[in-house]
Amino acid sequence: MRLSRSHTLLVLLFLVVVVVSADVAILRTDYYQKTCPDFNKIVREAVLTKQSQQPTTAAGTLRLFFHDCFLEGCDASVLIATNSFNKAERDDDLNDSLPGDAFDIVNRIKTALELSCPGVVSCADILAQATRDLVTMVGGPYFDVKLGRKDGLESKAHKVRGNVPMPNQTVHDIHGMFKRNGFSLREMVALSGAHTIGFSHCKEFSDRLFGSKADPEINPRFATALKELCKNHTVDDTIAAFNDVMTPGKFDNMYFKNLKRGLGLLASDHLLIKDNSTKPFVELYATDEKAFFEDFARAMEKLAAVGVKGDGEGEVRRRCDHFNNLNV
Repeated sequence: MRLSRSHTLLVLLFLVVVVVSADVAILRTDYYQKTCPDFNKIVREAVLTKQSQQPTTAAGTLRLFFHDCFLEGCDASVLIATNSFNKAERDDDLNDSLPGDAFDIVNRIKTALELSCPGVVSCADILAQATRDLVTMVGGPYFDVKLGRKDGLESKAHKVRGNVPMPNQTVHDIHGMFKRNGFSLREMVALSGAHTIGFSHCKEFSDRLFGSKADPEINPRFATALKELCKNHTVDDTIAAFNDVMTPGKFDNMYFKNLKRGLGLLASDHLLIKDNSTKPFVELYATDEKAFFEDFARAMEKLAAVGVKGDGEGEVRRRCDHFNNLNV
């Protein structure tokens, strides 16, 4: 029997859809409802314990999530440890300061989930869910986390530079990275508000304090305090300052208020209030916390979907810091 041309096209279209759907991740909030019903509870209890023990965990995990998603997508590639055959993302110089507490909370959750529902939950989903729970725990907005990501099969240190923003870059350059990942200028400023919690090491802003190129636009009293704090930073590279000197442990809009007072810590923070393209958003968020929270929540939902891997592109790792097979 001969098939009509239209019938043949329908069959081909069906086959294309089947092949594509096998690789593309279909994310949904109830992904583990049947396969790991205690997923939400296990994550929530673990982050509550960890955050109470180490209050900087929320900021560290949020930063880890961002660094993961901006390179190869949200696939937990940043969690992979370097081995004899490969230098992984986390060991590039730009990721040196990613805090150990953020890696630790993911590993704690993974251990608990492997006991409850072994081989089911990806490390990428753990990082995404833990980030949301920690942000809300310190006062930030709630946002939906859709699940079903698979863990990536590659982690290369040499790919980090050029994909993760640096504190000495211009607004134009940083926005270029955000734009490649589908974010508008407004969304970039909203996500920059993550600096309302956490800290940065002196080496990331010392050029604003010392030498002939010291930044005269830093609040004078703030600059004096930072100089005293960072005077030995070349000897001890662990010395750090809070990104938000006013309410460092609370997720609020104080970061944007600080920028207007010359209290931005990083050069890239200060540029947001100086650049005419980003200044209106800083001023909006400084006066309207509700607008900031709404924009941040939407941007985080969007960030969590960047470059996610489906069944044909990834795996569910047994350990978050190792691929299941060394030859991947």
